Amino acid sequence: MKLILYIFFGILSLSLQAQDSLNDLLKQHNKNSVPYISVQELAMPKTEAIILDAREPSEYEVSHLKDAIFVGYNHFSLEQTMLQLKDKDQTIVVYCSLGIRSETIANHLKKAGYTNVKNLYGGIFEWKNKDFEVYNSEELKTDSIHAFSEHWSKYLLKGTKVY
Repeated sequence: MKLILYIFFGILSLSLQAQDSLNDLLKQHNKNSVPYISVQELAMPKTEAIILDAREPSEYEVSHLKDAIFVGYNHFSLEQTMLQLKDKDQTIVVYCSLGIRSETIANHLKKAGYTNVKNLYGGIFEWKNKDFEVYNSEELKTDSIHAFSEHWSKYLLKGTKVY
C-alpha cells in the first residue's frame, strides 16, 4: 500500500511541476497567434526593434526594458500607439510580465496591418531571470520587478519582487 501511495504522490508531484512550467502556462493561455522572440534574441546587439510594454502604469514605473514605450493593457489605445509606430514593417516586440497580455496587444497591431510583430517569450520575468537589465521610472538600473501578483510571481526567479 505504501508503494502505491509513493507512486501516486510521485506522479502527482511531477504533473504539478509540469503544469507550473512557463511553456505550459503560455500554451494554456496563448493561442500562438503571434510569433515569440526569446529574451536572448532580443538582447542581441544586432536586433533592432521597437519595444512596447503592455502592462499597467504601476508595473512600468517599477521596472521596464530599456527604451520600452508604455502602451498599457487595460487602457490600451490602438490609435495612440499607431501615432508612435509609423512604419508598419518595422520589427515590434511587445512584452508584459510573462507574455500573455502582450499577445493580445500584439494581435491588435497585427490586425491594424503591422507585419513584423513579436511577443517576448516569458516577458519581463524571463528577461530578469536571464540576468538582463531593467530600468525604473527614472531610467536607472534596478533590481526591482513588479511581480503583478503573488500567484504569477512564482515565475520570477531573480530580482526583488514588488507588488
